[in-house]
Amino acid sequence: MASCPRSGAEQSAPRLEGMPEEMSETVRVWLLGGFRVSVGERVVGEGEWSLRKAKSLIKLLSLAPGHRLHRERVMDLLWPNLPPESAANNLHRTLHAARKAMESGSVESGFAAVLPLRGEQLALCPDGELFVDAEAFEEAAKAARRGRDTASYRTATELYAGDLLPGDLYEDWLEGRREGLRNTHFGLLLEMASLHEERGEFDPAIEALRKVVAAEPTREEANVGLMRLYALSGKKWAATRQYEIFLKSLEGGTPPEAARSMHAGIPRGAISASP
Repeated sequence: MASCPRSGAEQSAPRLEGMPEEMSETVRVWLLGGFRVSVGERVVGEGEWSLRKAKSLIKLLSLAPGHRLHRERVMDLLWPNLPPESAANNLHRTLHAARKAMESGSVESGFAAVLPLRGEQLALCPDGELFVDAEAFEEAAKAARRGRDTASYRTATELYAGDLLPGDLYEDWLEGRREGLRNTHFGLLLEMASLHEERGEFDPAIEALRKVVAAEPTREEANVGLMRLYALSGKKWAATRQYEIFLKSLEGGTPPEAARSMHAGIPRGAISASP
Protein backbone atom coordinates (compact mmCIF):
# COMPACT_ATOMS: atom_id res chain seq x y z
CA MET A 1 0.00 0.00 0.00
CA ALA A 2 1.40 3.41 -0.94
CA SER A 3 2.03 5.83 1.89
CA CYS A 4 0.75 9.35 2.12
CA PRO A 5 3.57 11.85 1.50
CA ARG A 6 5.56 13.22 4.42
CA SER A 7 6.03 16.92 4.96
CA GLY A 8 9.41 18.37 5.78
CA ALA A 9 8.07 19.61 9.10
CA GLU A 10 7.23 16.16 10.40
CA GLN A 11 10.45 14.46 9.22
CA SER A 12 12.42 16.09 12.02
CA ALA A 13 9.74 15.78 14.71
CA PRO A 14 10.10 13.15 17.44
CA ARG A 15 8.24 9.90 16.80
CA LEU A 16 4.97 9.46 18.70
CA GLU A 17 5.40 7.28 21.77
CA GLY A 18 4.36 3.73 21.02
CA MET A 19 4.20 4.20 17.24
CA PRO A 20 6.14 1.50 15.36
CA GLU A 21 8.83 2.77 12.98
CA GLU A 22 7.19 1.08 10.00
CA MET A 23 3.98 3.04 10.72
CA SER A 24 5.76 6.44 10.81
CA GLU A 25 4.23 7.63 7.51
CA THR A 26 0.68 6.65 8.36
CA VAL A 27 -2.09 9.20 8.78
CA ARG A 28 -3.66 8.43 12.14
CA VAL A 29 -6.96 9.78 13.45
CA TRP A 30 -8.07 9.38 17.06
CA LEU A 31 -11.77 9.89 17.75
CA LEU A 32 -12.40 7.92 20.95
CA GLY A 33 -12.08 10.06 24.06
CA GLY A 34 -11.14 13.11 21.99
CA PHE A 35 -9.93 14.26 18.58
CA ARG A 36 -6.32 14.11 17.47
CA VAL A 37 -4.56 13.69 14.12
CA SER A 38 -1.00 12.82 13.25
CA VAL A 39 0.67 12.74 9.87
CA GLY A 40 3.72 10.55 10.04
CA GLU A 41 5.53 11.55 13.20
CA ARG A 42 3.95 14.99 13.44
CA VAL A 43 0.87 15.61 15.55
CA VAL A 44 -1.34 18.30 14.02
CA GLY A 45 -1.53 21.02 16.65
CA GLU A 46 -4.81 22.53 17.75
CA GLY A 47 -3.71 25.93 16.46
CA GLU A 48 -3.10 24.55 12.97
CA TRP A 49 -6.83 24.01 12.36
CA SER A 50 -7.74 27.49 11.14
CA LEU A 51 -11.39 26.50 10.71
CA ARG A 52 -13.46 24.40 13.11
CA LYS A 53 -15.22 22.83 10.14
CA ALA A 54 -11.85 21.59 8.86
CA LYS A 55 -11.72 19.27 11.86
CA SER A 56 -15.34 18.31 11.29
CA LEU A 57 -14.48 17.33 7.72
CA ILE A 58 -11.74 14.96 8.92
CA LYS A 59 -14.11 13.48 11.51
CA LEU A 60 -16.81 12.92 8.89
CA LEU A 61 -14.49 11.16 6.47
CA SER A 62 -12.85 9.10 9.21
CA LEU A 63 -16.22 7.64 10.16
CA ALA A 64 -17.62 7.29 6.63
CA PRO A 65 -17.68 3.87 4.93
CA GLY A 66 -14.49 3.57 2.94
CA HIS A 67 -13.49 7.01 4.26
CA ARG A 68 -15.22 8.74 1.36
CA LEU A 69 -18.39 10.79 0.91
CA HIS A 70 -20.15 12.55 -1.93
CA ARG A 71 -19.51 16.29 -1.76
CA GLU A 72 -23.26 16.97 -1.62
CA ARG A 73 -23.56 14.72 1.44
CA VAL A 74 -20.70 16.56 3.14
CA MET A 75 -22.40 19.89 2.49
CA ASP A 76 -25.72 18.58 3.79
CA LEU A 77 -24.11 17.40 7.02
CA LEU A 78 -21.86 20.38 7.71
CA TRP A 79 -24.05 23.23 6.40
CA PRO A 80 -27.62 21.90 6.37
CA ASN A 81 -29.26 25.33 6.42
CA LEU A 82 -27.24 27.04 3.69
CA PRO A 83 -28.16 27.30 0.01
CA PRO A 84 -26.07 25.06 -2.28
CA GLU A 85 -23.82 27.83 -3.61
CA SER A 86 -22.89 29.07 -0.14
CA ALA A 87 -22.33 25.52 1.11
CA ALA A 88 -20.08 24.80 -1.89
CA ASN A 89 -17.99 27.90 -1.16
CA ASN A 90 -17.70 26.86 2.47
CA LEU A 91 -16.62 23.37 1.45
CA HIS A 92 -13.89 24.81 -0.78
CA ARG A 93 -12.51 26.95 2.05
CA THR A 94 -12.81 24.11 4.55
CA LEU A 95 -11.02 21.67 2.27
CA HIS A 96 -8.18 24.15 1.78
CA ALA A 97 -7.88 24.70 5.55
CA ALA A 98 -7.87 20.96 6.28
CA ARG A 99 -5.17 20.28 3.67
CA LYS A 100 -3.08 23.15 5.02
CA ALA A 101 -3.31 21.79 8.58
CA MET A 102 -2.30 18.32 7.43
CA GLU A 103 0.62 19.54 5.34
CA SER A 104 1.86 22.10 7.89
CA GLY A 105 2.34 24.77 5.23
CA SER A 106 4.62 22.74 2.94
CA VAL A 107 3.45 23.68 -0.55
CA GLU A 108 5.54 21.01 -2.27
CA SER A 109 4.43 18.16 -0.01
CA GLY A 110 1.55 17.11 -2.24
CA PHE A 111 -0.90 16.74 0.61
CA ALA A 112 -3.85 17.29 -1.67
CA ALA A 113 -3.45 13.51 -2.07
CA VAL A 114 -4.54 13.13 1.55
CA LEU A 115 -7.87 14.87 0.85
CA PRO A 116 -8.55 14.54 -2.86
CA LEU A 117 -11.79 15.49 -4.55
CA ARG A 118 -12.23 12.97 -7.34
CA GLY A 119 -15.25 13.76 -9.40
CA GLU A 120 -17.95 14.26 -6.80
CA GLN A 121 -16.30 12.06 -4.15
CA LEU A 122 -14.22 13.47 -1.32
CA ALA A 123 -11.89 10.92 0.29
CA LEU A 124 -9.44 10.74 3.17
CA CYS A 125 -6.03 9.31 2.25
CA PRO A 126 -7.40 6.90 -0.39
CA ASP A 127 -3.97 5.90 -1.74
CA GLY A 128 -2.07 5.78 1.53
CA GLU A 129 -2.02 4.23 4.96
CA LEU A 130 -4.77 5.40 7.28
CA PHE A 131 -5.46 4.37 10.88
CA VAL A 132 -8.71 5.34 12.62
CA ASP A 133 -9.00 4.24 16.25
CA ALA A 134 -12.80 3.76 16.15
CA GLU A 135 -12.42 1.47 13.15
CA ALA A 136 -9.62 -0.48 14.85
CA PHE A 137 -11.82 -0.91 17.93
CA GLU A 138 -14.71 -2.26 15.86
CA GLU A 139 -12.43 -4.74 14.08
CA ALA A 140 -10.95 -5.88 17.40
CA ALA A 141 -14.46 -6.35 18.80
CA LYS A 142 -15.40 -8.60 15.86
CA ALA A 143 -12.20 -10.61 16.31
CA ALA A 144 -12.85 -11.05 20.05
CA ARG A 145 -16.37 -12.31 19.44
CA ARG A 146 -15.12 -14.76 16.84
CA GLY A 147 -12.33 -16.09 19.06
CA ARG A 148 -14.21 -16.02 22.39
CA ASP A 149 -11.03 -15.77 24.46
CA THR A 150 -10.53 -13.30 27.29
CA ALA A 151 -7.21 -11.97 25.96
CA SER A 152 -8.84 -10.82 22.72
CA TYR A 153 -11.68 -9.23 24.68
CA ARG A 154 -9.21 -7.33 26.84
CA THR A 155 -7.31 -6.12 23.78
CA ALA A 156 -10.55 -4.83 22.23
CA THR A 157 -11.80 -3.09 25.38
CA GLU A 158 -8.46 -1.37 25.91
CA LEU A 159 -8.78 0.24 22.48
CA TYR A 160 -11.87 2.08 23.67
CA ALA A 161 -10.30 5.24 25.10
CA GLY A 162 -13.63 6.94 25.75
CA ASP A 163 -16.85 7.95 24.04
CA LEU A 164 -16.72 9.05 20.42
CA LEU A 165 -15.80 12.74 20.11
CA PRO A 166 -17.07 13.88 23.51
CA GLY A 167 -16.43 17.49 22.51
CA ASP A 168 -19.08 17.28 19.77
CA LEU A 169 -22.13 16.33 21.79
CA TYR A 170 -24.55 18.41 19.73
CA GLU A 171 -23.64 17.11 16.27
CA ASP A 172 -26.66 15.10 15.12
CA TRP A 173 -24.65 13.05 12.61
CA LEU A 174 -22.52 11.62 15.43
CA GLU A 175 -25.21 10.49 17.86
CA GLY A 176 -26.01 7.10 16.35
CA ARG A 177 -22.40 6.12 15.84
CA ARG A 178 -21.43 7.28 19.34
CA GLU A 179 -24.20 5.21 20.91
CA GLY A 180 -23.31 2.19 18.79
CA LEU A 181 -19.65 2.25 19.79
CA ARG A 182 -20.55 2.78 23.43
CA ASN A 183 -22.92 -0.21 23.39
CA THR A 184 -20.29 -2.34 21.69
CA HIS A 185 -17.85 -1.47 24.47
CA PHE A 186 -20.33 -2.33 27.21
CA GLY A 187 -21.28 -5.53 25.42
CA LEU A 188 -17.64 -6.60 25.25
CA LEU A 189 -17.18 -5.97 28.98
CA LEU A 190 -20.28 -7.98 29.84
CA GLU A 191 -19.24 -10.84 27.59
CA MET A 192 -15.69 -10.81 28.96
CA ALA A 193 -17.04 -10.93 32.50
CA SER A 194 -19.19 -13.92 31.55
CA LEU A 195 -16.19 -15.77 30.08
CA HIS A 196 -14.16 -15.16 33.24
CA GLU A 197 -17.07 -16.30 35.42
CA GLU A 198 -17.38 -19.54 33.44
CA ARG A 199 -13.77 -20.27 34.38
CA GLY A 200 -14.21 -19.35 38.02
CA GLU A 201 -12.06 -16.24 37.55
CA PHE A 202 -14.13 -13.91 39.68
CA ASP A 203 -11.69 -11.01 40.16
CA PRO A 204 -11.26 -10.11 36.45
CA ALA A 205 -15.01 -10.61 35.94
CA ILE A 206 -15.70 -8.15 38.76
CA GLU A 207 -13.19 -5.70 37.27
CA ALA A 208 -15.00 -5.76 33.91
CA LEU A 209 -18.45 -5.23 35.42
CA ARG A 210 -17.23 -2.40 37.63
CA LYS A 211 -16.26 -0.51 34.47
CA VAL A 212 -19.79 -0.89 33.12
CA VAL A 213 -21.40 0.26 36.37
CA ALA A 214 -19.02 3.21 36.66
CA ALA A 215 -20.22 4.48 33.27
CA GLU A 216 -23.86 3.39 33.56
CA PRO A 217 -24.86 3.03 37.23
CA THR A 218 -28.42 1.90 36.39
CA ARG A 219 -27.40 -0.95 34.07
CA GLU A 220 -29.27 -3.91 35.53
CA GLU A 221 -27.25 -6.87 34.20
CA ALA A 222 -23.96 -5.35 35.37
CA ASN A 223 -25.26 -4.65 38.88
CA VAL A 224 -26.87 -8.09 39.22
CA GLY A 225 -23.70 -9.68 37.87
CA LEU A 226 -21.58 -7.88 40.44
CA MET A 227 -23.89 -8.95 43.25
CA ARG A 228 -23.65 -12.56 42.11
CA LEU A 229 -19.86 -12.49 41.70
CA TYR A 230 -19.32 -10.90 45.10
CA ALA A 231 -21.54 -13.53 46.72
CA LEU A 232 -19.83 -16.41 44.89
CA SER A 233 -16.42 -15.14 45.97
CA GLY A 234 -17.51 -15.10 49.64
CA LYS A 235 -18.07 -11.34 49.94
CA LYS A 236 -21.71 -11.19 51.01
CA TRP A 237 -21.22 -7.71 52.46
CA ALA A 238 -19.98 -6.44 49.09
CA ALA A 239 -22.94 -8.05 47.31
CA THR A 240 -25.37 -6.36 49.69
CA ARG A 241 -23.53 -3.07 49.29
CA GLN A 242 -23.79 -3.33 45.51
CA TYR A 243 -27.56 -3.73 45.82
CA GLU A 244 -27.70 -0.58 47.95
CA ILE A 245 -25.61 1.31 45.38
CA PHE A 246 -27.96 0.11 42.62
CA LEU A 247 -31.02 1.26 44.59
CA LYS A 248 -29.48 4.70 45.06
CA SER A 249 -28.76 5.01 41.34
CA LEU A 250 -32.43 4.33 40.57
CA GLU A 251 -33.38 7.45 42.57
CA GLY A 252 -36.47 5.95 44.16
CA GLY A 253 -37.42 3.71 41.28
CA THR A 254 -38.35 0.08 41.86
CA PRO A 255 -35.43 -2.31 41.31
CA PRO A 256 -36.00 -5.07 38.73
CA GLU A 257 -37.11 -8.51 39.89
CA ALA A 258 -33.71 -10.04 39.09
CA ALA A 259 -31.96 -7.64 41.46
CA ARG A 260 -34.52 -8.16 44.22
CA SER A 261 -34.26 -11.94 43.92
CA MET A 262 -30.48 -11.81 43.99
CA HIS A 263 -30.53 -9.59 47.07
CA ALA A 264 -32.97 -11.93 48.85
CA GLY A 265 -30.74 -14.93 48.17
CA ILE A 266 -27.50 -13.38 49.47
CA PRO A 267 -28.04 -14.00 53.22
CA ARG A 268 -29.07 -17.62 52.60
CA GLY A 269 -26.14 -18.30 50.29
CA ALA A 270 -28.64 -19.28 47.62
CA ILE A 271 -26.59 -17.83 44.77
CA SER A 272 -25.55 -19.93 41.81
CA ALA A 273 -23.21 -19.12 38.94
CA SER A 274 -24.64 -17.61 35.79
CA PRO A 275 -25.67 -20.23 33.21
